[in-house]
Amino acid sequence: MNYSDLISPLSDIALETAALLLQEYEQGDFTTFAKVDDSPVTSADYAASDLLVKRLQKLTPDFPVLSEEAIQPWQVRRNWQRYWLVDPLDGTQEFVAGSGDFAVSIALIENGMPVLGMIAWPTENKLYYAVHQAGAFRVAANKVEQIHVRQLRNPLTDPLVVALSRRQPEARILSRYDSVQPLEIIHTGSCALKSALVAEGSADVFLRIGPTGEWDTGAAEVLVKEAGGQLVDVHFQPLAYNQTADTGNPDFIVLGDPAVDWRRVFPAPLT
Repeated sequence: MNYSDLISPLSDIALETAALLLQEYEQGDFTTFAKVDDSPVTSADYAASDLLVKRLQKLTPDFPVLSEEAIQPWQVRRNWQRYWLVDPLDGTQEFVAGSGDFAVSIALIENGMPVLGMIAWPTENKLYYAVHQAGAFRVAANKVEQIHVRQLRNPLTDPLVVALSRRQPEARILSRYDSVQPLEIIHTGSCALKSALVAEGSADVFLRIGPTGEWDTGAAEVLVKEAGGQLVDVHFQPLAYNQTADTGNPDFIVLGDPAVDWRRVFPAPLT
């Protein structure tokens, strides 16, 4: 199968889900619950998950779907070679807080590697997508543009634009950076959106410390890679997908310009 052929119908699915979330967001007609780990989940998360699973199963009946809000047991998914990995509402805290920085994240995983990724940003009416070895793109104002990570004029001395979460302690995150190269900070919401900012060159780097799931990085990883960057764990090793019963991620970093000595910026081991 040529995965690029999925982009058009998948865009319709992502935008339909984004429209559902935007309606719930603007009307404020959703209920918030607490998960076992005390993180928030809303009725909008569940509605978006139901819609995504239904649409993706219709699009590709032979591909199972793993959603953050509908996790299949390990014995069911352990032999999956190809499947959809989705976060129906990435950035639930931002959704609840009213910042607008939330996204729909859809990835296709094949043999443990993301091969297609799509991220929709409902409040900005933007769509990002990438297919393995076919480039990364952004759709905004009905215009499709190929995107690339930012190339610094001087990778040793130019300030690095750092995407930070509003929900993580800033001092803790910044303490992990080498202090030689100046930093410029921008704040935004979901993991997927911060990764997209690196992919499009609006930010140079994003470090995530703390719990995330594989659905937070699947679409972002292929998008960033196809834009010329990297998404790796804090020891500069690749992430794994559906390799164990645990769907959690290690701490990870999203890196832009490959000319930057990122191992100097993040002295290893980063723990």
